Amino acid sequence: MSFTYSFATASQVIFGNHVVNKVPDLISEYGKSVLIVTGKNRERASALVGKLAPGTEVDFFSVESEPTTHMISAGIELARNRKCDVVLALGGGSVVDAGKAIAVMATNPGDLLDYLEVIGNGKTLSQKSLPCIAIPTTSGTGAEVTKNSVIKSPENNVKVSLRSNSMYPAVALVDPTLTYSMSPALTASTGIDAFTHLMETFVSNQANPFNDMICREGMQRIARSLQVAFENGNDEAARADMSMASLLGGMALANVKLGAVHGFAGPMGGLYPIPHGTVCASLMDAVIETNIEALKEKGQSISKYDELAEILTGSELAKAEDAVIWAQNLVEALNIPSLAAFGLTPDDFPGLVQKAKVASSMKGNPVELSDEQLTRILEKSL
Repeated sequence: MSFTYSFATASQVIFGNHVVNKVPDLISEYGKSVLIVTGKNRERASALVGKLAPGTEVDFFSVESEPTTHMISAGIELARNRKCDVVLALGGGSVVDAGKAIAVMATNPGDLLDYLEVIGNGKTLSQKSLPCIAIPTTSGTGAEVTKNSVIKSPENNVKVSLRSNSMYPAVALVDPTLTYSMSPALTASTGIDAFTHLMETFVSNQANPFNDMICREGMQRIARSLQVAFENGNDEAARADMSMASLLGGMALANVKLGAVHGFAGPMGGLYPIPHGTVCASLMDAVIETNIEALKEKGQSISKYDELAEILTGSELAKAEDAVIWAQNLVEALNIPSLAAFGLTPDDFPGLVQKAKVASSMKGNPVELSDEQLTRILEKSL
């Protein structure tokens, strides 16, 4: 069979323990004025400042929650006013997304809403982004190798994307030692997010051999290491596995559409203060089960789900349904709270189903699901 596909990622990927020490040299390659985007805690970033080349001008911008349109606009104004040469984003997925958005908008004219999807004008970002050095401190989103930023609009109560090929970071620097301080709960939710990226792109209707190779490697690492990292955050091998899996998941989702889990996750994240990874964890076994049933009903192959089960269980005898059991057991072991704990009720189901049906991610689901099937997923996930 002949395949046609393309693959894009960050211009440079640097991976390994303590590679964060390369940051001063990287920044000096791009100029003398750097905007450092961080989360609430600036400690790690502040430690880097003292190692920068003499004369380097540094400004900080804090992202203390999921990035909003107002927050990103403030960061854009700062980067433009200070005439920054490079943006360094050091933190979780929200920080990295904010850094990428600020970097590209610093060089493009107009306001953020001119370029946002859904709620904005969706204009093309025509100017090349400022160089962005993306350094994740969590293992989940893979934002360091994607070309979009997820931004919440408080007025519209929805999350939307700023997207451009020029938003791939100039450098994705992944240092597993930066993830050691993650709490068990954060390790669990971000790890499930990484797994869902890999799983959904693996079974996607847009899957291709190159992306499958990436997904297999990432899922094998998660299957053996997520629970270990959850139980012992200082386990060096497990943390390295999770950082690599997150990186691979980001590469995968940047090149292949996801599926029903993320089709629901966007609308839910806009309506409720539910961590993205928690949404993914709550939905994934029901989505896997429903997709298998739907494929069977339509006489379509479930071979990808058979292989998924084999990867996750390590057994050559595993069948598609074993992937559902594996997912259920993992969520239970990681103590993931239910969606009901965040206020979701059956009254929300009709609206969520309608929003999920038109979500971009849903276009990658391996089989088209009916309203009844989508509702059943929510019922099982509550």
